[in-house]
Amino acid sequence: MASFRTSTGSKSTRRLLALALGLGLASAALGTANPASAQDTVASASRTATAGYVGAAGNTGNKAFFDAVLKSVAERQAEQPSLKVVTVYYNAAQAPSFRSQISSAASIWNSSVSNVKLQATSGTGDFTYYEGNDSRGSYASTNGHGRGYIFLDYAQNQQYDSIRVTAHETGHVLGLPDHYSGPCSELMSGGGPGTSCTNRYPNAAERSRVNQLWANGLTKALAQAGGAR
Repeated sequence: MASFRTSTGSKSTRRLLALALGLGLASAALGTANPASAQDTVASASRTATAGYVGAAGNTGNKAFFDAVLKSVAERQAEQPSLKVVTVYYNAAQAPSFRSQISSAASIWNSSVSNVKLQATSGTGDFTYYEGNDSRGSYASTNGHGRGYIFLDYAQNQQYDSIRVTAHETGHVLGLPDHYSGPCSELMSGGGPGTSCTNRYPNAAERSRVNQLWANGLTKALAQAGGAR
């Protein structure tokens, strides 16, 4: 996964993806980690797969997150085979300063794609948002075992458009990698286009990719669930 950062960094994301209205996505692993504090979260990130908002090297967390989501979907589907729509649940309680940005980012994605939806929860979510100070900036992180979170850095969110940063990081949860060399019109270009870029929406290719990933993910989850029975 990647993140909105102003240095070389990395990122990824996390947990309770419940398929609501259809394919109930369970513990997709992004928010289960529940670090004791934002500082602990940041410290653990350096030992796991991460990616940063600006100029990170690689996207090692993306596949781990998506695989965790599929596993969660398969588990939920096995219990509720009639479900068809994937809903990813997030908990923003640990990032109170960014509640508005997080809500806006979720709305942006929900209006942009049809095969997966984001929904807030006060309980255990598929992933969790945290806030604090980190020299690496904002990022998404996973330990590669179905646990992850999005960290939002105070300074970076003042330097860059905060909703763009949040929507970008959330894009990692949905399976998109960083592409820092892309134009401002590309959400996953992150901080590459500079601080003047305020585009908060994924472009047509990014929307199509997320819909494709989740359509395929649903099919794969159904197959996994069927094989488990």
